[in-house]
Amino acid sequence: MTRPVKIKLKESIGLYIKWEDNTETSIPIDMLRRLCPCASCVIERERESKSYIPIFSRDQVTVTSIKSVGSYALAITWKDGHSTGIYEYSYLKILSLEKSAG
Repeated sequence: MTRPVKIKLKESIGLYIKWEDNTETSIPIDMLRRLCPCASCVIERERESKSYIPIFSRDQVTVTSIKSVGSYALAITWKDGHSTGIYEYSYLKILSLEKSAG
């Protein structure tokens, strides 16, 4: 698994990651929130149709902190208090590749 060597948050824009394989990727902030990997968000997405597009308030897409979780993930706390999503590095890499493909 490739790991980040540098992570930079550009407020309201995206999470920029330089990986140890020398690739650089970015993930839009709203995509990070929309695809939060916590159990309650996963269940909510499963209940909605594929065409569902969530509308977020500013607080829901404003990051207040990012912390490392061991050597495998990031924990993101959002301004609205949501903080249960653990974004594994492999998941972040997949999200960044999906963003590039889309």
